[in-house]
Amino acid sequence: MVDLQFPASLFLSVILPLLFLIWAAVRNPSSSTSTKIPSSYPFLGSILVIWKNKERRVQWISDILTSVPNLTFTLRRPFGYRQIFTANAANVQHMLKSHFYNYPKGEVFRRTLRDFLGDSIFNADGDNWKFQRQVSSHQFNTRSLRKFVETVVDSELNNRLVPILTNAAARKTVLDFQDILQRFAFDNICTIAFGYDPAYLLPSLPEAKFAVTFDRALRLIAERFNSNIPFIWKIKRALSVGSERQLKITVEEVREFAKGIIREKKQELKEKKSLESEDVLSRYLSSGHLDEDFVTDVVISFILAGRDTTSAALTWFFWLIFNHPGVENEILKEIKDMNSEEPVYDEVKNMVYTHASLSEAMRLYPPVPVSTKSALKDDVLPDGTLVKKGTRISYHPYAMGRVEKVWGADWAEFRPGRWLEREETTKKWRFVGRDSFIYPVFQAGPRVCLGKEMAFLQMKRVVAGVLQRFKVVQVVQNLEPVYVSDFTSKMKGGFLVKIEERVPGTEI
Repeated sequence: MVDLQFPASLFLSVILPLLFLIWAAVRNPSSSTSTKIPSSYPFLGSILVIWKNKERRVQWISDILTSVPNLTFTLRRPFGYRQIFTANAANVQHMLKSHFYNYPKGEVFRRTLRDFLGDSIFNADGDNWKFQRQVSSHQFNTRSLRKFVETVVDSELNNRLVPILTNAAARKTVLDFQDILQRFAFDNICTIAFGYDPAYLLPSLPEAKFAVTFDRALRLIAERFNSNIPFIWKIKRALSVGSERQLKITVEEVREFAKGIIREKKQELKEKKSLESEDVLSRYLSSGHLDEDFVTDVVISFILAGRDTTSAALTWFFWLIFNHPGVENEILKEIKDMNSEEPVYDEVKNMVYTHASLSEAMRLYPPVPVSTKSALKDDVLPDGTLVKKGTRISYHPYAMGRVEKVWGADWAEFRPGRWLEREETTKKWRFVGRDSFIYPVFQAGPRVCLGKEMAFLQMKRVVAGVLQRFKVVQVVQNLEPVYVSDFTSKMKGGFLVKIEERVPGTEI
């Protein structure tokens, strides 16, 4: 056992004052819900208030941002470390477009996540990012999207999701709909990423090893990423103890599983000279990129991107429409009016009111509530905020969806109509999008999400497939779920529902 000896001067100058401040914070918790910029102390920064708000970190930062005039403030962390948060659209455009190359992910971001994401597109900058984006973009052309909706999504919907919901309705059982949607999304994204079906959404709701291991790795890397005192995880990693030891073991399991599939694909490529499947892995291997570690990074990043984002958006969407029956009725009318003779892809693409409803749900409950960059050089944001080289700066989609000057006095209301206009001649709804720097749910600028259209198509197909057959009923009514987030948002404790089959031809 290592015997750590602390000098008396360190105890008196640092540890004793720290213990006193923690004791004082516990004795006086009133500031935990304050919307004022938190007080900062030498050496400690604002760590006490940060700790008190760790369970509602996203909401707390949002409350502060929406209370300051320029929608921007600097949070002081321990050891003089500073992080800028902003909900100012002009600042977001400055970072993501006009001064894009001054705000990469940054070395701190990449170093923190490299053990899990390696050098994949979501953890890359510069030429490496450009190359991966160019290759990955082929996965999102119209032909690939059409095939995705009409084969992958429809198969998972009709052969797995609908039977599970039918059984739950007949037995009157309670489901965690958040878990169901995560399983649905996991099967889909694994098929897209490397042509592998983990069969996670089955009637028995199995604990598929890869899915469970991936979830554990994600939870542990998120714990590292959200650490308020980073040197602690670095020490734990150096000593290979605690959560860092667990992370190392779990990531190795995830990567070995992925590499097993990659080796199978490589063998198939040797035998056939080309791969007929159109998953991301096949595209990379067919283009001559055979390095296992690099391709594993790519596959893991795609799973991360598609696993929780669409399921998070759909979970909040179904909760919102249950509590807004008028919106649900409008969606049902849209589903009823769909032309059944059209291909599924075209049907889904034309669901305008549903598209608006999903956009509104993500305004209030974005799948990714915060995104962080790092400044390469000193800079000044459009609102006058000074940014020093190396400073991390985070834009905050959760807060940006709550800015009254942008969304109006009714910003807290779930109102899909704010995204719609009536066509003068046909009187049909027309979707009116918002500037991506005001609504950066899918990022914006050169790094705008490649999978945006795929996500909407998948979500609208699920909405149509579920609502035309079932009503999703919240078990504990008149209770707003708690929004929590690691990398992506979730409902704390899940979304418990009962399923009711609809009588054909009826409305709410």
